[in-house]
Amino acid sequence: MNHSKDEFEPFEYSYYDYPDWYSNNPEPTKPPKEVISPCDPTANEAIFHICILSISLVTMLILAALIRRNKLCQGFTRGSSSIFSPTNFLDQTQRKGVVMAVFGLVFSKLAMLVIAPDPLPFYKDTPAEIKEFMKIIAIFYYPVFYYPLMVCSTLQHKAGYVFGTLLSICHFGVQLWQKIDCPKTPELYKFYSLLASLPQLSCLAYLCIQFPFLFFRKTQTEEDFDSRYYNDYVKYLLKKKKSAAVSPTSCEKPTMVRRILNMSKNYIYLPEKVFHFPLKLAVSLFVALVAIYHTALLLVVLVVPTLHIVRAGIDENIAFLLLGFGIILSDDRMEVVKIVTFYTWLLEVCYLCAMTLSCVVSLVMLTRTMVCHRSNVRGLYKGEIYNLYNSQKSLRPSKSGVVCWMGLTGYQAAVVCLGMVIQTVVFFICFLFLVFLVIIPIFYGRNLIILEIAGKAWPAWVTIILITLLQHITARFAFVKKDAGTRDLNNRESLFLLTYLLFLINTVVGLIVAIWRMVITALYNIVHLGRVDISLIHHTAEDFDPAFHYYKHFLKVEVSQSHPVMKAFCGLLLDMMVEGGRMGQKIRDAEEGIQESSQSRSTNSRRIRSRWHLVYTLVNNPSLLGSRKHFQKLQSLDSILNGSPKRSKQKSSKREVGKASATEAAPSTESQDKTD
Repeated sequence: MNHSKDEFEPFEYSYYDYPDWYSNNPEPTKPPKEVISPCDPTANEAIFHICILSISLVTMLILAALIRRNKLCQGFTRGSSSIFSPTNFLDQTQRKGVVMAVFGLVFSKLAMLVIAPDPLPFYKDTPAEIKEFMKIIAIFYYPVFYYPLMVCSTLQHKAGYVFGTLLSICHFGVQLWQKIDCPKTPELYKFYSLLASLPQLSCLAYLCIQFPFLFFRKTQTEEDFDSRYYNDYVKYLLKKKKSAAVSPTSCEKPTMVRRILNMSKNYIYLPEKVFHFPLKLAVSLFVALVAIYHTALLLVVLVVPTLHIVRAGIDENIAFLLLGFGIILSDDRMEVVKIVTFYTWLLEVCYLCAMTLSCVVSLVMLTRTMVCHRSNVRGLYKGEIYNLYNSQKSLRPSKSGVVCWMGLTGYQAAVVCLGMVIQTVVFFICFLFLVFLVIIPIFYGRNLIILEIAGKAWPAWVTIILITLLQHITARFAFVKKDAGTRDLNNRESLFLLTYLLFLINTVVGLIVAIWRMVITALYNIVHLGRVDISLIHHTAEDFDPAFHYYKHFLKVEVSQSHPVMKAFCGLLLDMMVEGGRMGQKIRDAEEGIQESSQSRSTNSRRIRSRWHLVYTLVNNPSLLGSRKHFQKLQSLDSILNGSPKRSKQKSSKREVGKASATEAAPSTESQDKTD
């Protein structure tokens, strides 16, 4: 039987009720929940992978044949790459952008595999019992899937750039097509798949632009030892430094503004022409940046939509639920709904603020890490070992060092992700404490729990503050005297008496200081958790910090194998040895009677001085010191004689090595001078 609206009592509609009734249902209807059904794009994922794998295999075979033919035609080639070792991570001169983009692709795919229902594109509706095994297989599959892009970029061949352009366009076009066909997916959040694929699309778009740019370049990328970077680095080291005149204003104490500016420079990375980041470090920093994006996206998607659903489902029944716990917010149920909705909104605001602050802190720490990386690498180039290791270390590769060198990129990405999660949780708790226990009670003038506790304890706080001020004032004016430019204690009897009288109150102050110390230490470690270039524990136990331990061993391998001065010296030797090199051509010209133009005496003396500086730099290079025969003989002699201290032996051996190197280098320099 149908009823008219007048037969019912007046009903107060909430925000989520419709204004009309169904004719056969006396209950108000609610808006339906949006259901996202699984979407299958027009470009099938399995067919695309099969096609692109076939094209990649053909590309690799063609490139392998071309590279083999070039090697046979050119004979001995130095620094040449192959399809099995396309990227020289110890080369600082090659273009880093393509390698960084490929690593970003692989890491983005790994981040999406965490919650993907089908880890592999060839297997749909993966059963739960084998899903973890499929994820393990996918971890090895996707690096192989994107490997041809890296091969095409680092072989430095025109055909490689053409194939790289085709592959990157295929990857980018198909993935963009799939996202346009299916922008919404049922995983976590309807737009999560679209947002998570933005780093991949950006990296592929960069590759689509970079490969044609490399193809149309007039001069191809130089080989490692042929690069001008190493020679420019040595010239910068040997260049005379201008003596900075000390002005009267420089001796003055810097102002507060100047201190803030100097401190901000430590967190801003400014590129320098005389220093290039090693490729492995550049890749690690870029992957860490991609990790920050994916972690922030997951933190938002996992929490914020849930809070939206909770806030949308709040109705008048929440008043009865709170009443069961003895909480009465108001006698009006609609007012209770508004209050709870407002508090839920504040909860969401606190979480978003915490997540945003965590992102900002992670980015600031990443820029600070770049500054510290440059400082550490340049310091180790100069032989400043104590600044990082706090002890005398030899910069030589080791088994553990090679393992740490291989895994640093993955370690830093994982540490950054975990650090962001912990920072978000801690910052969220701090914002909740600030908003719900301080700001809202003060704004509404009730439930001032924190202020009431602080008000009851005000005599203790006033006493502690006064006693602390008393100690500082007396220490400044009564217990320290300045006489003839020196300082000494004064009024010792009063100092001893005041120390005894304030013993108990200083115990209470010590308790507060201990709590504050614990809070500061926890916050410092949480903020710096994403950094691997510093240790979070004392330097005497820093070997127990695994992240910093990996970082130190990584730098050992990196500096010992890619020192710019060493590579400049090796490039000079190869120029003299390889037929067709620049120095070899000069020698052949001299043998054929081709006389070079005479140079002035000042030019000769400057060249001789530069060679002596180069010899001195190589002699003091810690990564080359252990390779000299004289040093090895001294080490065997030191193992027999154990009467003198270790440090004196090292100093004497270094002194003797320097003398031996100088005597060895002097005749060669003189003979070269006569030849010139």
